[in-house]
Amino acid sequence: MNFNKEFLRLYAVTDRAWTGTLSLKEQIEQALKGGVTCVQLREKELSLTEFAKEAAEIQALCRRYNTPFLINDNVELAVACNADGVHVGQSDMAAGAVRKKIGREKILGVSVQTLQQAIAAQQQGADYLGVGAVFTTATKLDADFVSLTTLQEICRTVTIPVVAIGGINRSNLLQLSETGIEGVALVSAIFASTNITQECGELMGLVKQAVGK
Repeated sequence: MNFNKEFLRLYAVTDRAWTGTLSLKEQIEQALKGGVTCVQLREKELSLTEFAKEAAEIQALCRRYNTPFLINDNVELAVACNADGVHVGQSDMAAGAVRKKIGREKILGVSVQTLQQAIAAQQQGADYLGVGAVFTTATKLDADFVSLTTLQEICRTVTIPVVAIGGINRSNLLQLSETGIEGVALVSAIFASTNITQECGELMGLVKQAVGK
């Protein structure tokens, strides 16, 4: 799948901590119906066998909705299941090594917190950057905080698109206006909602205001 920066508009990152009466697959389908533009499957507790089975199911679902499917961190699994791409952090495999493993056709996203990390990730072949946490988040307690000034500086400096992540919800999303981002990556703002499809539609309206498109 050829990368398009519009994939980043409303980027859903999964977290099974928010599953209740619905399964993770059901939650993701509701999000897809609501208009999410990308899905990243993030699993830290599942065994590799369970993760691979789940990845195959979610990938098939995303393909039905013609939406990019990325896997967090596990580069080998992303290659094995032919995911559309992979997203890695600073403590994961280096971006340059990931690019060699997945090839030029797959999407590569890299989490960064500083301008230096952003420049390095771009030089090593990243297609986009995830910058954050831009707000306090309970989803990832060890996340480094990134000021909106730094976010803006990164967006001005790099030539690849940037998605903001971390603690973003409908009450603070518009604070990201004029920072230069192409979209937002959301976890609880989507998956903690009691009506995910409706919530995604409303969030997309805010995203369009924030990015000015």
